[in-house]
Amino acid sequence: MESKFMIYNTLTRKKEVFEPLHAPNVGLYVCGPTVYGDAHLGHARPAITFDVLFRYLKNLGYKVRYVRNITDVGHLEHDADEGEDKIAKKARLEQLEPMEVVQYYTLRYHKAMEALNVLPPSIEPHASGHIIEQIQLVKEILDNGYAYESEGSVYFDVAKYDKTHHYGVLSGRNLDDVLNTTRELDGQNEKRNPADFALWKCAQPQHIMRWPSPWSDGFPGWHCECTAMGRKYLGEQFDIHGGGMDLIFPHHECEIAQGVAAMGHPVVKYWMHNNMITINGQKMGKSYNNFINLSEFFAGSHPLLQQAYSPMTIRFFILQAHYRSTVDFGNEALQAAEKGLQRLMDAWNTLATVTASATTSCVEVTGLRSKCYDAMNDDMNTAQVISHLFDASRIINQLADKKATISAADLDELKEVFSIFAFDILGLKEEKGSNSAREEAYGKVVDMLLEQRQAAKAAKDWATSDKIRNELQALGFEVKDGKEGATWKLNR
Repeated sequence: MESKFMIYNTLTRKKEVFEPLHAPNVGLYVCGPTVYGDAHLGHARPAITFDVLFRYLKNLGYKVRYVRNITDVGHLEHDADEGEDKIAKKARLEQLEPMEVVQYYTLRYHKAMEALNVLPPSIEPHASGHIIEQIQLVKEILDNGYAYESEGSVYFDVAKYDKTHHYGVLSGRNLDDVLNTTRELDGQNEKRNPADFALWKCAQPQHIMRWPSPWSDGFPGWHCECTAMGRKYLGEQFDIHGGGMDLIFPHHECEIAQGVAAMGHPVVKYWMHNNMITINGQKMGKSYNNFINLSEFFAGSHPLLQQAYSPMTIRFFILQAHYRSTVDFGNEALQAAEKGLQRLMDAWNTLATVTASATTSCVEVTGLRSKCYDAMNDDMNTAQVISHLFDASRIINQLADKKATISAADLDELKEVFSIFAFDILGLKEEKGSNSAREEAYGKVVDMLLEQRQAAKAAKDWATSDKIRNELQALGFEVKDGKEGATWKLNR
């Protein structure tokens, strides 16, 4: 399958034409959440970014196996090799079993993703369900001479690996940089080199989550799970590995080293990373204690929020920026996104009322499809796609106001292109109230009032006509008079 789809490969630091290893099949692996707390806006960005990638690859005709993991063991505090397991700590504080914590927050994560219209991956493996595969990976790295055992733990020998391969190929760091920035932590004396990272950790007596292994009762290092599960479900080589740019080092750098050390060759062809969500210029994250949960956005319950923001407003807000650019949180930006989304949805609903003419006077319609594909093919430029959809919205409003004409074929094309890019690829959807029957009833009441207003206008009863319009506007209904009669919309 030929494709002009260009993606930025973090590994080569340039845009490359996407050419799958085994077309039309595509293997896509994305790092999922560590489930010890609710998903926040920072979690939403990679989920939405790679959801759009998943959707677009399928739109291009590829058969995609999308793997997104659940980290439920081995992720220690501060992403280091010492400290308490994040999930075990939460379990201890809440007096729960660790898997109760995992189950609770995994279900809440799924609920948040569903609200954001993020499609479920093809496979969602849990780290705790693949301990055998991770032990096997550690054995292979040991057998190949790139790891060593120390006091029941197994560590990756970064210095030895760096002699024959480049540790730092993804992040651009060299070993001296890594050594100079590695913090001294308790237990570092187990390591030959402070830059070495754990493949298997011997569990201390108080550590709840532990499994038997050839070296000790313990648990896998954080970096092992993705290498082991990626190989299990996508093979020894696959196309795309994605995640947030905060994972480039050390997590993805370590994944590359593990894969080469175990299998003798690079595993991933394209590495893709989305940029961060920031608050006042600082990364949003649980470790910084500056995050806003998605549930708080949806309810408007966080002190930094001026109002509630719907899931589609959050999705639209994220897609308005290129995935490799930083997005800074702000109420003004979210409110602008809310209005922009409503503008697109209004245009889509208006499109259903447009009637075809013999000819098309708005020539922009014919090039809309190619413009949107060109934008997506340019490293998934969703911001540019949205700009083209806004242009389409302007055309739709002209057509509705009878200021332009469109042929039946071009009208079908406009509807199809708008639907493909707004809904199928960007993953937007119209958000209805919780009671659609009630909203339908409200709509009929407004229509009835407008009929009474039209009758008043016909009788030249301008006072009644103006009163109905003004009172509807006071309630939030925007009334617009046109040649075909009055139309209305509710400005929420």
